[in-house]
Amino acid sequence: MSLGTLRATRLVRALVLLTFAGCAGSPSERGPVTLVFKYARILGNADPLPSLLREFEAQHPGVRVKGEALPWASDDQHQFYVINLEGRSPGFDVMMLDCIWVPEFARAGWLLDLTPHLQPAELAPFFPSAVAAATYDHRIWALPWNMNVGLLYYRTDLLAKHGLAPPETYEALVEQVRLIRARERDPALDGYLWQGKQYEGLVVNVLEALWANGARLITDDGDAFPEPARAADALRFLRGLITTGVSPAWTTAADEELSRRAFGDGHAIFLRNWPYARDLFEAEGSAVRGKVAFTTLPGRARGEPGAGSTGGAHLGVSRRSRHPALAVALARHLTSERAQRAIALGAALSPTRQALYHDEELVRRNPAMPRLHALSLAGRPRPVTPYYLLVSATVQPEFSAALVGVKVPERAIEDTRVRLGHFLGALR
Repeated sequence: MSLGTLRATRLVRALVLLTFAGCAGSPSERGPVTLVFKYARILGNADPLPSLLREFEAQHPGVRVKGEALPWASDDQHQFYVINLEGRSPGFDVMMLDCIWVPEFARAGWLLDLTPHLQPAELAPFFPSAVAAATYDHRIWALPWNMNVGLLYYRTDLLAKHGLAPPETYEALVEQVRLIRARERDPALDGYLWQGKQYEGLVVNVLEALWANGARLITDDGDAFPEPARAADALRFLRGLITTGVSPAWTTAADEELSRRAFGDGHAIFLRNWPYARDLFEAEGSAVRGKVAFTTLPGRARGEPGAGSTGGAHLGVSRRSRHPALAVALARHLTSERAQRAIALGAALSPTRQALYHDEELVRRNPAMPRLHALSLAGRPRPVTPYYLLVSATVQPEFSAALVGVKVPERAIEDTRVRLGHFLGALR
């Protein structure tokens, strides 16, 4: 090759490189950018998400957001994420996460660390428990999107008829169930419905019973059941609700929807469930419309005040997103006050921004919002650990064995302590 030809070849290569470098400019210069947002289907009167995504696109010319719905079941969502995030190219940028998954995904290296992207005090408007669930190793890995807290629903008509106030302790609840059922003489009227099926909902219900009795599942140091006698007593109490008939025998097969439907059909006095159920109880045609209110979960007479378990969904950004800055902007947009107000108005979801519980429009639509704010603020998160799902899977069969009477509560707690001790100890 002659010297002139060599120079010409180098010039062509340089021009090609400059051309490709120019294509790396703004979205409008290099063609439209597509962000993929994975989320679970939103329930409610109207899904505000499509308009919120179009709003983001209008604010970011050259950017298109593709919303892709996930399977409804939480376990299926988790499996989808694990399979895809373990690969090199997950195919999505922003993901809706159950708050209990955030530490697990952060430790696995699947989430973008949002800490450098946050402004000072940006997280102050959110519930502290929601921020705690988004925190791992003193870093923020997701933005809180919607909030959940365990509530005690009760039949206002039945309590008023018999001159009763909402119970503050489980012992009072049991007495009220016995009194109302004796006076009503309705064999189809159940007392207290809750979730006793062997799944995550069982763990939540047991946690709330443990807290009410002054017991913990694990400590911050990873010690399991540091108050074993109190923990066994909490399990014994739950088992007793079933054996005495305060709760129906089918409680050990009950999840949120099974128990919610039975209560919504007018067949129970009390129900433990999440805030979403209220909208369904007040829907046109509901058998209990205008007859239901909620309060905090009871405590124990010689234990602690009751507190509901907090839950909800967060928005995380994939660490392998090709457009991390835009993905963070989308997560911030969807968790903004404006977006959360739209979601609270159109869907059966509660916001994570505390001010919205006193928003004039939202309170006019749902006068119970300030009360829900107080109960959410007093709620307690499940243990924040990257190993939470493994902890849950370990304790579920033991809790279930105690509820169905296969094991006495003391044995179930001791066996769980041993299993968790070996498991958590190996991870330290």
